Amino acid sequence: MSRRGVFVTGTDTGIGKTFAAACLVKAWNASYWKPVQTGLTEEPGGDSASISRLVDIPNLPVYAPHHALAEPLSPAAAAARAGVRVALSDFDIPPPDGRPLVVEGAGGVLVPLTPDHLIADLIARLGLPVIVVARSTLGTINHTLLTLEALRTRRLPVAGVILNGPPDAGNRAAIERFGAVRVIAELPRLAADPDAAAVTRLAAERIPPLDAILP
Repeated sequence: MSRRGVFVTGTDTGIGKTFAAACLVKAWNASYWKPVQTGLTEEPGGDSASISRLVDIPNLPVYAPHHALAEPLSPAAAAARAGVRVALSDFDIPPPDGRPLVVEGAGGVLVPLTPDHLIADLIARLGLPVIVVARSTLGTINHTLLTLEALRTRRLPVAGVILNGPPDAGNRAAIERFGAVRVIAELPRLAADPDAAAVTRLAAERIPPLDAILP
């Protein structure tokens, strides 16, 4: 079942995907879904709980992961450790609820989802355009261009890039030029843990309307 929305992936683990996803959810009054969650031993409740805390939307629809796994590993490795079978066919996009949908992946595009499939295969199955979250600092050009190349090699549509961290005009220009992509937002690395007020402010100031990204 098709649905309007985006799939948020990152150039690395811990790159700020959930913070960026929270800003998108708030800006677009969207629903949120994390199809597979790992690392619950380190973060009880996972990213779904973080979104519920960070996004100030009454009755925000947060769809439960199809698989929630304890170990902070790739989904394939965490499932193997837990003795759980994960299959690509487990994942079907939630039905329309009147809102756009923000889906957050686990790690990057080439993280193993199952013994036979990568997160890229999940993106293809769900059929949503991708927003790549990357850091703004040294090394980001290579990591971001490699991620974009992996997506385009698989003919997966790219909606844009979000950069997290101090503004770097040179890195942004290189990513847009060589990646043939639009940097749709630059988000700061906050000194303290982000809260709902920070997400509300940045969503209003930094995130373009959904129609500007998915015309």
